[in-house]
Amino acid sequence: MLVEVKVERLTLDQATQSPVVVLREEEGDRALPIWIGAGEASAIHMQLAHVSVGRPLTHDLLVSTIASLGGRLLRVVITRVEQNTYYAHLELEVDGRKVEVDARPSDSIAVALRTDAPIFAEEDLLEMVRVEIAEGEDALPSSLSPQGGSAASPSSEPPMRQEGMTASELQDYLRKLDPEDFGRFNP
Repeated sequence: MLVEVKVERLTLDQATQSPVVVLREEEGDRALPIWIGAGEASAIHMQLAHVSVGRPLTHDLLVSTIASLGGRLLRVVITRVEQNTYYAHLELEVDGRKVEVDARPSDSIAVALRTDAPIFAEEDLLEMVRVEIAEGEDALPSSLSPQGGSAASPSSEPPMRQEGMTASELQDYLRKLDPEDFGRFNP
């Protein structure tokens, strides 16, 4: 069974300082944290903050390509987690037929936000992860990850506040990353 979720916020894993997008179910209190890369965090943040750039970024390009081919994004479905890797797919409608495209959840979320498409997660996934985050709580406990394991490798990235980040702090954090930092994320 699918459960509709929405992007609650972006935050950091306290142990690794890795970006995490937190999805919360529409009709409940369960939350689904998904560890993502800095580039995807930036793309999601830009859309949430309504930041526009002069030229299309990768996710904007995908949205344009889908529309140019006569398609539309119906929804995103986050299906499972295996060995700390989340899986998702885009459900498209093209020429009256449904098409599923395998995609990373972080990219799927960035595209869904750009098209106002709904995001769903499998009920079993929400139950397995079973995270409840109190209202106003901004950071994830360091022990929190799928199946209780570590979701990302520690890195030497700039330290951030333990209680989470504001939008401007996330922008500053992402600006300070070196290109080599993008290769270190290991879900």
